[in-house]
Amino acid sequence: MTVQTPQPVESLDSPQSSIHRGSFRRFWGTRGLSSLSFQMLAVAIGWHMYALTHSAFALGLVGLAQFLPMFALTLVVGHVADRYDRRRIIAVCQSIEALAAGIFLLGTLGGWLTAPAIYALAAGVGAARAFEAPCVASLLPAVVPRSELPRATALSSSANQVAQILGPACGGVLYGVGPSAVYLACFIGFLAAAGLVVSIPLRAKPVSRAPVTFESVFSGIAFIRRDPVILGALSLDLFAVLFGGATALLPIFARDVLLTGPWGLGALRSAPAAGALLGTLWFARFPLRTRPGAAMLGGVIVFGAATIVFGLSTNFFVSLIALATLGASDVISVVVRSSLVQLRTPDDMLGRVSAVNSLFIGTSNQLGEFESGITAGWWGARAAVLVGGIGTIGITLLWMKLFPPLLQVRSFERE
Repeated sequence: MTVQTPQPVESLDSPQSSIHRGSFRRFWGTRGLSSLSFQMLAVAIGWHMYALTHSAFALGLVGLAQFLPMFALTLVVGHVADRYDRRRIIAVCQSIEALAAGIFLLGTLGGWLTAPAIYALAAGVGAARAFEAPCVASLLPAVVPRSELPRATALSSSANQVAQILGPACGGVLYGVGPSAVYLACFIGFLAAAGLVVSIPLRAKPVSRAPVTFESVFSGIAFIRRDPVILGALSLDLFAVLFGGATALLPIFARDVLLTGPWGLGALRSAPAAGALLGTLWFARFPLRTRPGAAMLGGVIVFGAATIVFGLSTNFFVSLIALATLGASDVISVVVRSSLVQLRTPDDMLGRVSAVNSLFIGTSNQLGEFESGITAGWWGARAAVLVGGIGTIGITLLWMKLFPPLLQVRSFERE
């Protein structure tokens, strides 16, 4: 692997900017294909596991299996992302995910895919995505100018949102044909993403590798601790989604509360992304430039309120609207958090800070799924979602008191 540092590219306002050329389109494409394949895989794993076990606790353990490798590898991931070609790291990770999908396919066709095997494969996918996510995040500044990162972040997020709309829907439909059809599609999608990312052209030059020291290993964490704005944004997203996430329980809601099948599960998983896509397109057209912290705090409150509505609903279409609202409000958090990290972090340690950011995201998502599975096993799925939504709003109000710099920050850049 070659070490490289991105060089500045033209402004997005220029007709020759990266966003109008192949580099950004390939970046968008590889992110979209990888996310599409992962979303289809998540639907298949969730439905497959629930069909095998009929256990909310088992669904939660799938989230835990994906989270633990991410937690264990965070410090390693940051150094790797800052020292090697991020495109090649992403390609290797996507190839590993393709391998996991291939094993799912063979296990389904051979009839030996058991719950322990699913946990093991989920852990493998989690380990690969632990490396992939921060590398993707820290690759974007090499594709577009830092001054236009908020807009570029919104546009690149649309790839993820499109994938989250199409992926669950396609996964649900293909699972109706058979689990093997989903796993085959995921295998092909991950391989295509890997081929696309290595073709992204970057203007870079080799740089000397700084020695690995105890201080450098933990420098990403230390940097975040010194900046109350970044720390407040990351920790707010962590705790809000940790308590408010209901994604792991969607198979239960689809089957037992809303009385639908795999297609309904796919629609429910797609609804947050549909709302998020609308929010993403809005921010791409009208970038958020002032009071980002206040906007994020307001968005998280709406996220909690939408979660409560979803937990109370017994109507399929009301549930879809609640989930779409939840997704639209979450876009604010995504854009603000990502832009703050990218614009307030030096290039030479962006990988390490992005790795910690990815850990926070993974904690809120995968560990949040585990928490949801545990609380649903204790109180029932609907009660768990209601308590989570109320907790999200409470956390947001508390963060306004604990992190006043986040509430008061005027722009993404350091003032």
